[in-house]
Amino acid sequence: MKSAASRWAHVDALKAVACQLIVLHHLAFYGPMSDVASPLAPGLFEWLSQHARVAVQVFLVLGGFLAARSLAPQGRLKPQAAPWGLLGDRYARLVLPYAAMLLIAIAASALAGEWMEHDSISNPPRPAQLLAHVLLLHDLLDFEALSAGVWYVAIDFQLYAMLLGLLALGAWMEREGGLRRRMAPGLVLLAVGGSLLYFNLQSGWDEVALYFFGAYGLGVLVAWWSGPRPRKVALVALGVLVVVALATEFRERVAVAALVALLLGVLQWRPHWVPKAQGRAGRAMAYVSRISYGVFLVHFPVCLVVNAAFTAFMPAEPLWQALGIAVAWGSSLCAGALFHHHVELRAMAWIAARKARVQGHSGSYRLR
Repeated sequence: MKSAASRWAHVDALKAVACQLIVLHHLAFYGPMSDVASPLAPGLFEWLSQHARVAVQVFLVLGGFLAARSLAPQGRLKPQAAPWGLLGDRYARLVLPYAAMLLIAIAASALAGEWMEHDSISNPPRPAQLLAHVLLLHDLLDFEALSAGVWYVAIDFQLYAMLLGLLALGAWMEREGGLRRRMAPGLVLLAVGGSLLYFNLQSGWDEVALYFFGAYGLGVLVAWWSGPRPRKVALVALGVLVVVALATEFRERVAVAALVALLLGVLQWRPHWVPKAQGRAGRAMAYVSRISYGVFLVHFPVCLVVNAAFTAFMPAEPLWQALGIAVAWGSSLCAGALFHHHVELRAMAWIAARKARVQGHSGSYRLR
């Protein structure tokens, strides 16, 4: 029997690689080090700047896949699950580390502003702007982002809430209609279709979950419909939907999401095909996967400070600035690891302890 670590090696690999691509994309896109270093490899810098951002699709599909397996592994919300409690837990898990990152980002912008002038440096936040970020409403309320990538945290929360809503609606339909058939998969499929065929084609919707639910929902449905006994008809219907969406308008992001979902589905169907991840390389991949949220949160403030330092104190020559990019990349990984251990894990421990206390109090009240 395969170990859990081996079974999920492909998920770890996808998260680890996608995380690195996001860091490199921001280093190539924002500059100014990349502006000087790009003549060394113009094609590579161009690809990282314009195309590496599709790695976000990997996180979207994986997010849906893992959420489905956690919330409703059989396509039906777990019986004792309380949607509002689950949503509160998700908010806390996302926002406590994220709020700490906002403070780091504000400090990084202030420091970088002493050394250079650049569009990537944020102005000191107003109270309303900071509150909107903490409430994950900054894009919806048109506030300037305090760090690159903060939009994704808000979208992740919206997607999770949308999936919870569809699961709760499906459970209500089953209960009120006396249905034995699971309704949530059909509702998710309708939402995926609406996203891929309409909302994802409208750039004005890119601040809300409907724009991204096509990729997220692919992960959800693959989690439910693939496996040792795959739902072949349902998967064919899902494949036809993706083909129609791409025929309507080819989108690289949708194609990448479909390929990731296909990979997850195939490896659920044939788990013995999952590549073995053993030894130091396997442990390193798993570790980078675990710290990926920490790296995602803190990499931009770190890259901003390194950009400013190399701009102010190092020669404006391609090799020196390429060295700066390497330093920023490595520093992002180190800072992400420190953030994971000293902020993210402590936040998770605090959430778990608080939840245990609340459940303990509830249990004592029931006994009285």
